[in-house]
Amino acid sequence: MLLLVSPDSVEEAIACAQAAEHLDIVDVKKPDEGSLGANFPWVIRAVRDATPADKPVSATVGDVPYKPGTVAQAALGAVVSGATYVKVGLYGCTTPDQGVEVMRAVVRAVKDHRPDALVVASGYADAHRVGSVDPLDVPGIAARSGADAAMLDTAVKDGTRLFDHVPPEACAEFVRLAHASGRLAALAGSVARSDLGPLTRMGTDIVGVRGAVCEGGDRDAGRIRPHLVAAFRAEMDRHAAGVPTAG
Repeated sequence: MLLLVSPDSVEEAIACAQAAEHLDIVDVKKPDEGSLGANFPWVIRAVRDATPADKPVSATVGDVPYKPGTVAQAALGAVVSGATYVKVGLYGCTTPDQGVEVMRAVVRAVKDHRPDALVVASGYADAHRVGSVDPLDVPGIAARSGADAAMLDTAVKDGTRLFDHVPPEACAEFVRLAHASGRLAALAGSVARSDLGPLTRMGTDIVGVRGAVCEGGDRDAGRIRPHLVAAFRAEMDRHAAGVPTAG
């Protein structure tokens, strides 16, 4: 399982660089613009420059509307700025067909520029609260559009977590559907260390975190700290090895 950590600034990206041996992907977002809020192109470039060359940089393009052309241009901006993973939050898509239309445009825009870049279709575990596409439709959207991965996050950051909205057995089905079509499965949404057992057992490919590696567990007021990234990775490794957690 790969660990994706989401700094919201160049300063936090430097903290991620200091913990580079413990993480796999540095993800650029802007939390004050939403769950998958897009940061500025110059921030993506600066994070890319601050991140070790062997670590890929991911960038979100926002909690996007159902506007395929607009979203395709945003995705192209992300990959031109240095992202090798481009994540799209299907916030404004209410049907699978709308999601496929948006993601096909993104896939073309990104792959025409950089064929080896990975495109991630992201839905929301709490889709019922914002009116977006059903979580279990996201793997199919990824497959039909040619995206490389399907992801779930939470749209509303109010302290509720991934498993509060999509229980582990439904998340396991999400992972199964993604894998059945040859896609990666990524899960995020206020993920805590206590969630790592079920996430590991269901075969999650990528786990995304922010609050769990910030001071005080606060994704907004807290800052990412290298020792917290190291501790989270150590817990991941214990579960991967089947070693019981101490205590």
